[in-house]
Amino acid sequence: MGLEILRRTDWSGIEAVIVDLDGTMVDTAGDFHASVNAMLLALAHLHPHLGPVAPMSTQEIVSFVGKGSENLIRRVLDARFAPLHANGLFAEAYALYDREYVRINGQFSALYPNVCEGLAALKATGLRLACVTNKPWNFTEPLLAKTGLAPFFELVYGGDAFALRKPDPFPLLKVAEAFRLDPAAVLAIGDSENDAQAARAAGMGVLLVPYGYNHGNPVQGVDADGIVPDIARAAALVTAQRAQRVPR
Repeated sequence: MGLEILRRTDWSGIEAVIVDLDGTMVDTAGDFHASVNAMLLALAHLHPHLGPVAPMSTQEIVSFVGKGSENLIRRVLDARFAPLHANGLFAEAYALYDREYVRINGQFSALYPNVCEGLAALKATGLRLACVTNKPWNFTEPLLAKTGLAPFFELVYGGDAFALRKPDPFPLLKVAEAFRLDPAAVLAIGDSENDAQAARAAGMGVLLVPYGYNHGNPVQGVDADGIVPDIARAAALVTAQRAQRVPR
């Protein structure tokens, strides 16, 4: 078994689980890499006076991922252009990125190990499942369908579902409201400080996986209830206690 650190062991009151998408269920680094560099290439073609634009590495792009597409594009532009040009190019760059990501979405992505097994185990014990991601809906819905994850989730909120997104707790609280559950009865599973901060602020439990993005920083430094090697292990922790209290 991979990395596991548990600071909380009582999961007996959990009735629902919220799962993040990028870096938690699906490794989408390849999609981000291809889409961002296609956008930069298009910008260089449209604005030759700006000079050549060097492509970005996967590692650099992934360190910008997690706070929504707008933040990603601003960080990319800031890294490649002078401030005056970066600000002026944002609207055009965002539209180009949206076009490229829709075209590329899922082509360079892969499920992390034991994702489907973990989700199936959670669902089999009667837990309600939601996916909350900062990824825009027009990227999220096709990816969930393409990866076969969509049927697991009763509720999906993309990053543009509300005015606020993670690390704000609002989207997570909207799940609890929709499920008519106390936030304390909900567990969030993610890969970053965004997920942990949102869950903490919402009054929910939170487990993190160690293989995701977390803005390029080690997940061990994030305030969470634990780190588990994969979603299947998170499911095992929760469902074992649930099986003891739920009559068969």
